Amino acid sequence: MAAVNRGKQPSLAQLRAFAAVAEHLHFRDAAAAIGMSQPALSGAVSALEEALGVQLLERTTRKVLLSPAGERLAVRAKAVLGEVEALLEEADAVKAPFTGALRLGVIPTVAPYLLPTVLALVHETYPHLDLQVHEEQTSSLLEGLAAGRLDLLLLAVPLGVPGVTELPLFDEDFVLVTPLDHWLGGREGIPREALRELNLLLLDEGHCLRDQALDICREAGRADAPVTTTAAGLSTLVQLVAGGLGVTLLPRTAVRVETSRSSQLLTGYFADPAPTRRVALAMRSGAARAAEYAELADALRGALRPLPVRVL
Repeated sequence: MAAVNRGKQPSLAQLRAFAAVAEHLHFRDAAAAIGMSQPALSGAVSALEEALGVQLLERTTRKVLLSPAGERLAVRAKAVLGEVEALLEEADAVKAPFTGALRLGVIPTVAPYLLPTVLALVHETYPHLDLQVHEEQTSSLLEGLAAGRLDLLLLAVPLGVPGVTELPLFDEDFVLVTPLDHWLGGREGIPREALRELNLLLLDEGHCLRDQALDICREAGRADAPVTTTAAGLSTLVQLVAGGLGVTLLPRTAVRVETSRSSQLLTGYFADPAPTRRVALAMRSGAARAAEYAELADALRGALRPLPVRVL
């Protein structure tokens, strides 16, 4: 099909003038309704007719009537003006901070323990923010951030990923969770070197907490990877410990929730400096909402102070 040469494009002012005349069927009333002078209104409608190449109005000395073409195009003009108004309203909403959707990705070893605090903060402080939470492992979260599927991440750092900016929230210690009859159960000042000989239970591959636990073991001088039994989540891991299959490392934020599930557990604490992990928000570098995310991080630091962490 050959391309149609449409000549001049109609302006929004011309469409508003025509829509007003189509509604009032009176130039003076239409001009008053949209705040234009009557000559300017008449000129805008004439210019629209010229741009479109059709007669929109039948003008007489007594009244104004829509031509058949005018009746059809008046519907389109109103629709276009309605969409323009919706666009402007949406732009105003986007400009307002902490409104619209925020797609937050969270790792499984953080989500159950920090989300209550995050959700309470958003509900109380940012009631117009549509928070959407996605729990995934670190690699999947980073892919989602890079692809634009996610806006912000809550996870353990450092990531060392180009194009990702980290907003550190807190550091927290790891503790040793043992069965009741374990020789380290309930002790304080445990040396890291004790990890060399322990039957340490770990999460499955892909969890950053597993990698952190292995790093801690290597720092303690353990050469082998202590992998005999693994679990998909911390709850299962702790139940395995309660059953006497070994010991595990838990971040402090997880201790109250996970150890309350069984009476067959004890918690031991390492000597200073204890092994730690750092938790942060992460965003795309140069994100359009970077200032909002920074403000959210600051508010979250305040909300996290009651937890057993060292806020940064």
